[in-house]
Amino acid sequence: MTRLCNLPAGWRMNGHVKSMHLQQFMETAATFLFLLLLMAVDSTRAAPVSENLQCGNFLQQMLRQTRVINKESADLIKLYKASQGEMPEFFCKVTINDIPDPKISGLQPAEKIASISTHLQAFFPHLKWVYEQQTDLQLPTSPLLKALTTVRVRSQWLVPIINNFYQSLFPNLSLPEPAGGATTLPPPQNVFQQKIYGCVVLKTYKEFLSNVSRELRNLKNVCQGTTAINMHFF
Repeated sequence: MTRLCNLPAGWRMNGHVKSMHLQQFMETAATFLFLLLLMAVDSTRAAPVSENLQCGNFLQQMLRQTRVINKESADLIKLYKASQGEMPEFFCKVTINDIPDPKISGLQPAEKIASISTHLQAFFPHLKWVYEQQTDLQLPTSPLLKALTTVRVRSQWLVPIINNFYQSLFPNLSLPEPAGGATTLPPPQNVFQQKIYGCVVLKTYKEFLSNVSRELRNLKNVCQGTTAINMHFF
């Protein structure tokens, strides 16, 4: 048997180099396999992370828009009262039939978001009717008419944001449509009744927006568990 020490020096060196090359190849292959495995794991996480980010963006948009409308509604109520002449505060707190309920209904996130959407759209005909009534009582250049228009338009912008937020959470569900049929508006009113109706609508809408802001803050962690929420809802 030939001993290694009896082999020529070049042979021994070549064997050592081949061994080093083999070791380097194995290390490189192991690193490459590790990177492939890491990329595979990251790719499985990419979709949920992207969905959560999108959901969070829609939620932030809803919160931001709702806060803006809520503040503008508070200013609108002050402007409304100032433009109506003498008007005791309790007139704005009377109960009027057919004005939407400011409370958010539902227990699960899907139900709460659907309730926000349907209640929001139920207020639109009343806000429009208040505006039309005030066009008969105010000058065309009245700041009140401009403020009423601003709140109405911003509120309408909120609808598609709610829809996007709902779809990001529940892609397999459709957001329920508002109940069909014409909205019941008050019968013909005298000027005094119009003033009271307008104030009650604006006060109730302001209360609704405050409830929406509170519910959205409670939903701030919902985007982190989109999959769990969908499974729980079904």
